[in-house]
Amino acid sequence: MGTIAEAVLEDGRRIPYVIEDNPPRGGMKYTYFAPDRSYVVQFYNDPNASRDEQLRMRLKAILGQYNPTLAEKNGGAAGNSEILAEYFSQRFCWPLAIVQFPELGIVCPTYPDEFFFTEHSAPQLKLAGKDKKSHWFTSMNRDFLSKDERGDLKAMLRIAILLTRSVRRLHQAGLAHTDLSNNNVLISPKDGNCIIIDIDSLVVPNMFPPEVIGTRGYIAPEVLATLSLDYRDPRRRRPSTQTDLYALGVLLYEYLFFRHPLLGPKVHSTVSAGENDFLALGPKAVFVEDPDDSSNRPTNLAVTIKDVGPFLESLFLQLFVNGLHDPQARPSALEWERALAKTWDLLHKCDNPQCEMGYFVLYDENQPICPYCHTRLKSDVIRFHLKTEIRGKGGQWLDDGVIDISDGMALYGWHLFGNIFADEKADKTVLLQVEKRNDKWYLVNRNLKQMTGQRGQTIPKGESMMLEDKMVFRLSREKFSKVVYVTINRLR
Repeated sequence: MGTIAEAVLEDGRRIPYVIEDNPPRGGMKYTYFAPDRSYVVQFYNDPNASRDEQLRMRLKAILGQYNPTLAEKNGGAAGNSEILAEYFSQRFCWPLAIVQFPELGIVCPTYPDEFFFTEHSAPQLKLAGKDKKSHWFTSMNRDFLSKDERGDLKAMLRIAILLTRSVRRLHQAGLAHTDLSNNNVLISPKDGNCIIIDIDSLVVPNMFPPEVIGTRGYIAPEVLATLSLDYRDPRRRRPSTQTDLYALGVLLYEYLFFRHPLLGPKVHSTVSAGENDFLALGPKAVFVEDPDDSSNRPTNLAVTIKDVGPFLESLFLQLFVNGLHDPQARPSALEWERALAKTWDLLHKCDNPQCEMGYFVLYDENQPICPYCHTRLKSDVIRFHLKTEIRGKGGQWLDDGVIDISDGMALYGWHLFGNIFADEKADKTVLLQVEKRNDKWYLVNRNLKQMTGQRGQTIPKGESMMLEDKMVFRLSREKFSKVVYVTINRLR
């Protein structure tokens, strides 16, 4: 172990840290661990940081009034309960304190163990002890990882949901990360988990200007295209929540397809590789799956945005076609979160036990083929087609997604009621459950107060109703309950 030193925090507390040779160093900070590695002390690479009063003010705002990992009663974000604070403390590596001496710095919790590679993760790459940056899982390096580290489609979709939820929480508070990238989002596919890091550079709009531009591949095209303009030039585009939304979409695309959405075969310039790269990611960017411009489309796109279902397909087109050069047209994090939740309900386990992705999105029950291994589904396809009543317009209903049913599947409040969303506040109590008995399908009432059947009869708790093709019923007598149309497609 190296030399034990002591940091003095802004509130006067003193904490130990270990000075090692060649500490981990990023673009803005370098890091020392606590003796028990439960936290890290980070100092800024810029020797003038201690004199930056605006940086101090930003840190105080981030640690206090904008802090989603701290309850409001403890000085955290407005409206934040202790339950929500605990939830988001698992989603962000949020700073814990400001270091006053020996120089300006911050204290952060150490990443959970799941975000560090072990010696068994990828022996060829010698990753033991390194943090799990996203690019290890979304590039060619993925092939060198042990199979259990790679995760499956279900794990990657869960990571996508958690990431969009976290970004939505930042944006709801008026904050922008400004450097969302494969470096600053750690993921653990085998655990289906992610965490956002490098929080201390957050931008509070109209209060603290952005300090970073971003990371190659995740910088919004309008920022890259105006980078040569003077910083004070009003035409120069700066990182913001809108540029976060571009970077978020890039990450989601990489998680689901293991490729970048703009880096295709199109040559934009023969002057230099740098010029071509600038044009491909900036002013001349073209989505590799643009339906109206195939000039940048690779020839080997085996899996496309169509294969992840209509909800995500429409948002990827909205972002990378309509919103690629128009920041105002980009879908919000909340839109992504809702689309991902609906896509989750379309997941179906592949019948091929050797399938690399394990699951696929069954968006078309008439073509039940896994796009990853091309195995045709043999099991029944049982679907709940949901409808929600339009508020203030009794008797008028809107389509509200589809649930692909499987044996043992649990249904929650957000499946059953139009006024509940599958977010961090949602009650996780199982209300209904699907069971298959003797080749027949049943819906079991676990905890729903007023479950109703096809004829409007009450189904008490603990009892069940057999599902039949083309049956229609309202799930409950309670307000905001959804109507279900059942289809049963027997493929065997």
